[in-house]
Amino acid sequence: MTKKLILASSSPRRQELLNQVRIPFTIRKPNIDESQIITHDPVEKVRQLAILKGRNVTIEHDDEVILSADTVVSYNQNIFEKPKNKEDAYQMISALSGNVHEVFTGVLIRSLDQETVFVERTEVEFWPLSEEETVPYIATKEPYDKAGAYGIQSVGAIFVKQISGDYYNVVGLPISRAVRELRGFSVYPENDKNPL
Repeated sequence: MTKKLILASSSPRRQELLNQVRIPFTIRKPNIDESQIITHDPVEKVRQLAILKGRNVTIEHDDEVILSADTVVSYNQNIFEKPKNKEDAYQMISALSGNVHEVFTGVLIRSLDQETVFVERTEVEFWPLSEEETVPYIATKEPYDKAGAYGIQSVGAIFVKQISGDYYNVVGLPISRAVRELRGFSVYPENDKNPL
């Protein structure tokens, strides 16, 4: 029996990625306090936040599967989440300028009878950035709903010199691995009802 996916996230990027690979889903937003996760280890942070979000959302029918995720940027032993204001965004972009940072996404998938959690890591290198690039960028709306204050899938792409790992992980969901994990929960892209 093919099961129904419930996305425990309001992230438009995660919605776009699921639509891109033609997995139907329903949004059911979690209601959590993210500040209760206080670890400074980025792997553990995204893992715990994905679990917190995914377990907060109720499975209402036995044919439902929950997917939740959380993404952070890590540089120089600091975790960069969504910037609080322009100054915060400026500090993040300035720190990442000319350097290599890591992006971690934790993903939880669960049904009534099984659960899996994984963390994906991608390295991203920024070009050295000038004030003429940084200041106009943080004056836009783009940085403020994104970990690390940039969107690789939009204007922030001009900052990126190279990446090592899954590009879609930086967008907010390692979609290729997620699809493979979802098949184990009987959730498939449309026109792909048989797992590989």
